[in-house]
Amino acid sequence: MASRSLNRIVLIGNLTRDPELKYTPAGTAVCTFSIATNRSWTSSDGQAKEEVQYHRVVAWQKLAELCGKLLNKGRKVFAEGRMTYRTYTGKDGIQRTIAEIVLDDFIVFGEGKNASGTTVVDKKVETISESEEAAIKTEEVKTEPSKDETVNPDDIPF
Repeated sequence: MASRSLNRIVLIGNLTRDPELKYTPAGTAVCTFSIATNRSWTSSDGQAKEEVQYHRVVAWQKLAELCGKLLNKGRKVFAEGRMTYRTYTGKDGIQRTIAEIVLDDFIVFGEGKNASGTTVVDKKVETISESEEAAIKTEEVKTEPSKDETVNPDDIPF
């Protein structure tokens, strides 16, 4: 029996390009996109430094279709999944290995425009594992207090 292990990736970053939604010959949806994450620090000599990392993400089945509808370039997104490595032979005949994150769950932050050009408000996306055959649910999250509500900055958890 193998010992327990964990392969879990959690990212919060911005999409670097619009998602590409395609279908396999068997009709399975697959969506690929990239997320950029930023890291900033001060070096020992006092200079401000910044580093950007780019992450390739792939989603399958209904989750892929949902990514194609809700995500677009520049949107901030929380993404959770597992790291995988794939080997393939390029058009030039050279064998290459690629690292990608297989998406299990995501949450879209902020306002943005969807493919039809209409404004999209914050949406929380609840997903299921790829192996389960249940529907993916979305619910709209209220972004502004009503006229009767007052917001105390101390009540905000972040």
